[in-house]
Amino acid sequence: MIIVNKIAEMKAAAKEAKMRNRTIGLVPTMGFLHEGHLSLVRECRKSAAVTAVSIFVNPLQFGPKEDFKQYPRDPGKDARLLEREAVDYLFTPDEREMYPEGYRTTVEVAGLQDKLCGSSRPGHFKGVTTVVLKLFNIVRPDLAFFGQKDAQQAIILQKMVEDLNLDVAIRVLPIVRDRNGLALSSRNTYLDRKERQAALVLIKSLTEARLTFEKGERKSATIIRRMKDLIMQEPLARIDYIEIIDLDELSRIDLIDRDVLVAVAVYIGKTRLIDNIILEAKVN
Repeated sequence: MIIVNKIAEMKAAAKEAKMRNRTIGLVPTMGFLHEGHLSLVRECRKSAAVTAVSIFVNPLQFGPKEDFKQYPRDPGKDARLLEREAVDYLFTPDEREMYPEGYRTTVEVAGLQDKLCGSSRPGHFKGVTTVVLKLFNIVRPDLAFFGQKDAQQAIILQKMVEDLNLDVAIRVLPIVRDRNGLALSSRNTYLDRKERQAALVLIKSLTEARLTFEKGERKSATIIRRMKDLIMQEPLARIDYIEIIDLDELSRIDLIDRDVLVAVAVYIGKTRLIDNIILEAKVN
């Protein structure tokens, strides 16, 4: 595995791969890697001749009162994990490299970025789209891999790729969970034992949504109410949002007559966690 810190060096490596007609796959991450990240890496290796992983804790996607400085980091462990997965390039620029003095440009996807997580984290997705577009321009991937846990992020990035005519295909892979059903997240490390147990209320509420839907309920308000009642039974939980939305415009759906995303964001203690499922409305 070759570790690259400089944009110019990464661009040169990508250019060489392209000259040799080798497909490039990219897995963008903020590090502190877990099995969810590694599942993306493995799919990337299956699908592309060259696998690149980026690790960059992007300051643009953190609000002033969020956990940028405390965000978990373990670059040595990350490198060892990626070496074991036979990654070709690990791109690890620092903040000054990505946003040098005088940097002013950002990218936004209007209409999608202010909903769900964007509502409680203003500017978050502007930071995400900006850094991902930069990574796409640097690494020049043919394929880029993201996880379904960040469903809104994936939808926004797919729209960015479509609108800006980028030559990269976005692939979204299923959520990886621990044996109890908790969606894997770097932020899970913030949870103590009691909070980790309490955090299972997210998947329990989503399971309740699925069961209610499978029994024939199609009113979003009814499903959301049952989810809310279940979550509120957990003393350590505080709901940020529960939404049932379509998969294109992220618009709220009152009556489920198409495939929808059921998305939740819940604070467990001081830690904000997100999770989601897709309900498929089968049409006869």
